[in-house]
Amino acid sequence: MRPSPAEIVRTLVAGRLPGLVHLACRPGLHHVRHATDPDGRVLLLVPVVSDLAAALRPVGDDRAVAAVLDVLDLPPAAGAPSLGRALVSGWVRRLDGDAARSAAVDFAAVEPTGDLLDVGTRFRLFRFEVAEARWNRAGELRRIDPEAYAEAEPDPLHPAEAGLLAHLAEHHADQMAGYLRRRLGLSAGPAGLAGHAPRVERIDRYGLLVTFGRPGARRRARLSFGRRLADQAELARLLPPVCGTRAAPGDRRR
Repeated sequence: MRPSPAEIVRTLVAGRLPGLVHLACRPGLHHVRHATDPDGRVLLLVPVVSDLAAALRPVGDDRAVAAVLDVLDLPPAAGAPSLGRALVSGWVRRLDGDAARSAAVDFAAVEPTGDLLDVGTRFRLFRFEVAEARWNRAGELRRIDPEAYAEAEPDPLHPAEAGLLAHLAEHHADQMAGYLRRRLGLSAGPAGLAGHAPRVERIDRYGLLVTFGRPGARRRARLSFGRRLADQAELARLLPPVCGTRAAPGDRRR
């Protein structure tokens, strides 16, 4: 089991990673603070006095501006593979009144910044429904069906991934190495060579991406959890080293 392309795109554009906006018929790129609401619609938090705010002003009778949000995954550790780049596009419209207040609540659920209190004065919220979604990884560009994108969920472990990996490496390296060896069917390896120990490079709600082997000849394998995890608490129950507790008998067999 592994995340679908639609789930990966939803995860990348959820709002935890930096984003760039391309606007149709406007030159240049704009850094943007963004989030997505539960339906996958993109929210942009824009300072009133900014180049982006000026570029988002409709021209003539148009009430919306065509835009593309470009988000590149940032691997949690050096050498870990990237999830790639997500590009989602639609027609951006400014939100006012009750619509802006409702969108601010959705934005705060992802990124609870105090600047949301100044929406309507120092900041504006803009929103667009995703009309087109694409996923670029390893030079391959895939189109994602907009309905599949809307129905997918962002991975709940992605925001905590870097912290989880650091915690495992710093506090539970030996326990995790033993767990991974058992899952991979590996021997303990030469004593004293830490570089031989398998380690987790990435975590998602479906499983672990593990690197193992001799230094200079490392390989990767994916270990499935066997089901889709709902949240970080389920991961803690499945991998006791995350929270430092003993495994239940059912967990030992995984």
